[in-house]
Amino acid sequence: MEDMLELLTNANTQWVILGAMILGFASGLIGSFVLLKRQSLIGDAMAHATLPGVCLAYLIFGVKSIPLFLLGAACTGLLATYFIQAIVKHSRIKTDASIGVVLSVFFGLGIVLLTYISKNTTGDKSGLDDFIFGQAAAMVKGDIQVIAVGSLLIILVSSLFFKELKISIFDPLFAKGIGLPVGLFNGILMGLVVGIVVVGIQMVGVVLIAALLITPPLAARYWTDQLGHMSFLSGVIGSISGVVGTLISTTGEGLPTGPLIVLCASTIFLFSLLLGTRKGLIAKVVRQA
Repeated sequence: MEDMLELLTNANTQWVILGAMILGFASGLIGSFVLLKRQSLIGDAMAHATLPGVCLAYLIFGVKSIPLFLLGAACTGLLATYFIQAIVKHSRIKTDASIGVVLSVFFGLGIVLLTYISKNTTGDKSGLDDFIFGQAAAMVKGDIQVIAVGSLLIILVSSLFFKELKISIFDPLFAKGIGLPVGLFNGILMGLVVGIVVVGIQMVGVVLIAALLITPPLAARYWTDQLGHMSFLSGVIGSISGVVGTLISTTGEGLPTGPLIVLCASTIFLFSLLLGTRKGLIAKVVRQA
C-alpha cells in the first residue's frame, strides 16, 4: 500500500497517468466515428504502417528523438492510407482486402528494418522496441506532453466538426445535398485517426493502438444508440482503460503498457456485453421473457 501511495505521488507517474487518460478519451471518441463508418480495420492498418516510419527516422537521423519518430510514423501512416484508397479506386479489390495487403506489407517492412537496426547499428537504440507494445514506464514528462497536446487537439477538432462528421457518416447523400464537402470531412476523419495512432503508439504500441480505437466504442454501443452519448461514454471507457492499464504497468518492471490497457478495455467490453442496458445479453433475455 505504501509503495502504491509513493508511486502515485511521483511526479512522472502522475504525468503518465494524465497522458493515458487524455489519450484514452481521444481514442474512444474518434473510434466511435470509425466504428459507425464501418472502417474499424483502417486504424489497425495505419497503426502497423507506422513502424517502418519510426525505423526509417532512426536510420536516417541516427538518434532517438520522439518528435522525429512521430514524424516518420505520420508519414508512413498517411502513405498507407493513400495506398489503401488508391487500390480500392483503381482496382476491383475490396476495402478489407486492400487494408489487409497494405497492413501486411508495411508491418513486414517495419519488422525487417527493426531487425536490421538491432544487428547492424552500434548507436543507442534503447526504446525503439517499445514502439511495438508500448512502455509507459520508460516515458518522461516531454513524451507525455506530446501525447497530451496531440490528444487534446484531436478532441478539439472532432468536437468542432462533430455535427458535420455525424451527417457525413450516417447520410452522405443528404450531406452532399445540403452542400457539405463529404470528401473533405472523410479526409479530416482519416487525419484524426492517423493523429491518434501517431501520438498513441509510444504508450500503447503499434500492435495494439487499434484495439484502443475499437474496443471502447464497441462497449459503449451496449449502453446507448445515440452517437453523442456513445462518443462520450466511449471516451470515458478509453480513459479508465488507459489509467488502470498504465497504473498496473508502472507498478511492475517490464510490464508492457499496451496489452494491459487493452485487457482493461476488453474487461469493460465483456461487462457491457453482459449488462448493457440497450443491447446487453441479460437485458435482451429479460425483454424476451
